[in-house]
Amino acid sequence: MLQLSFNSISEPLLGPKWQGIFNTYWPAYKKWFETNGADKKPSLGIAQNRLERYMPEMIPTYNRLCELAGDDLTAHRFLTGWQPPAYISGCSQAVLPSTPQLVRNYDYHPHLMEGILLNSSWNGKQVMAISDCLVGVLDGMNSDGLVVSLTFGGRRTVTRGFGIPFVLRYLLEFCSDVNEAAEALKRVPTHMAYNIMLLDKTGAHKMVMLTPGNEPKVTDLLVSANHQGELYWPDRERFPNSLERERFLNTMMSNPNLDPWEMAASFLHPPLFNTRYKRGAGTIYTTVYRPAERYMQMRWPDKTINQSFDYFEESSTPVYIHAPDLEEEPKQDF
Repeated sequence: MLQLSFNSISEPLLGPKWQGIFNTYWPAYKKWFETNGADKKPSLGIAQNRLERYMPEMIPTYNRLCELAGDDLTAHRFLTGWQPPAYISGCSQAVLPSTPQLVRNYDYHPHLMEGILLNSSWNGKQVMAISDCLVGVLDGMNSDGLVVSLTFGGRRTVTRGFGIPFVLRYLLEFCSDVNEAAEALKRVPTHMAYNIMLLDKTGAHKMVMLTPGNEPKVTDLLVSANHQGELYWPDRERFPNSLERERFLNTMMSNPNLDPWEMAASFLHPPLFNTRYKRGAGTIYTTVYRPAERYMQMRWPDKTINQSFDYFEESSTPVYIHAPDLEEEPKQDF
């Protein structure tokens, strides 16, 4: 049995709490970054130029991040979000527009999880989001009622662009609804294939397929797993039952009388809940977002964390994961 700790942290403006997160996780991120040569290719200057070109609104935030990170130029390069090493995760997600509600499972290797739900207001909008890459977002919601979430798109292609967690942070910081977020995804390049689910408090929704080398495809799909139409990555090697998960979700979402909480509960059971932790594809957490109610949950089979913009409670929550065959390092198979 593996124990993880999920920490709910509130800090409106970047300060000592974020600096503490940086100091805790940066050594591991730096090792990953340097091992893959990303600290030098491309250069810091090029990476900063790309940030200013594609996400100029983030520059004041970026400068403050660098100030808190100190004089480590590798950290400054990392915090641009431009052209990080390749990385992959599993995940399943679905939206119920009538409620409105977004539910997702995040499937990854437990040893590579920050385990932080950060409540912040860096650029005027309050944001509750699951942290990744110190500044990025795996899924989250802002006070205007925009929800964003990702699943890996199941393609091996890597090109020039930003890591998707940095882009999702940008969406939550500066976009207010689905249309604004979809337009931003069309113009900000990402370096790998992802399916981005967008939902807002009105029930408007889009699922945007990002594929390196192709124009973003904006769809009305309600669900996604780890492929984009066809299965380009051998399912048996890396992503357990991606097609089965998509079929299950589509069948569930076709029920006109679907109960929102029954929908959320289904993510805690197979085929959506995965236990392939050894392959870096086990379910780490489930999140439920209700933007019209300014409310979200983090869920596991034996416990739930409830948070809202009106009442956010800082806490540290121990979570136990049954992973008897877990290895120290994940096999990315990229």
